[in-house]
Amino acid sequence: MMENDPSEAEAAESLAGSLLLSHPSLKDPNFRRTVVLLSAHDAEGAMGVVLNRGTGKTLADLDEAFAFGALATVPVLAGGPVQTDRLLICALGFHSDGAGLRLHFGLEPLEAEKLKAEQGDDIELRAFVGYSGWGEGQLENELDHDTWAVSAIPSDVLDYEQNESMWRGILVRVSPEWKLLAEEPDDPERN
Repeated sequence: MMENDPSEAEAAESLAGSLLLSHPSLKDPNFRRTVVLLSAHDAEGAMGVVLNRGTGKTLADLDEAFAFGALATVPVLAGGPVQTDRLLICALGFHSDGAGLRLHFGLEPLEAEKLKAEQGDDIELRAFVGYSGWGEGQLENELDHDTWAVSAIPSDVLDYEQNESMWRGILVRVSPEWKLLAEEPDDPERN
């Protein structure tokens, strides 16, 4: 009998490149009705950004250094409660063969400008203030307690508005149970 390589087992269990959709009953204001794109997940923890918390601002609104550049109109989102003094610029786009989402995480401004110039409409830039992070075993514990639903990234994820409608639109596809939960009103008396 062959023993499994631990690194292979860890890689098989990684959720990097997946979406986390918060349970409808989650009251934590940092993650209530959020869609988190996981960029990293291994035995040491996980990291991602919230995709549906638009701030209504652009990079030019945050810093006048961006006001006249190619990044002026890049939308800024609240990426999560960790290091909210940090700005992450990311590029997102789907592979031309439909094989999945391409994510360029934590780009320097010049790298982001170059990538956008090369890729044009095939890539979207987004900026995130802060990020979402979990320590060793923390995300797994939350998953065991159904705090999150895990979803593959749908091909229309970039078409959603950066608000609660993204959460609801993707969550209803996870399973019939999650669909029912997503459609529940906040106030049970309105049921």
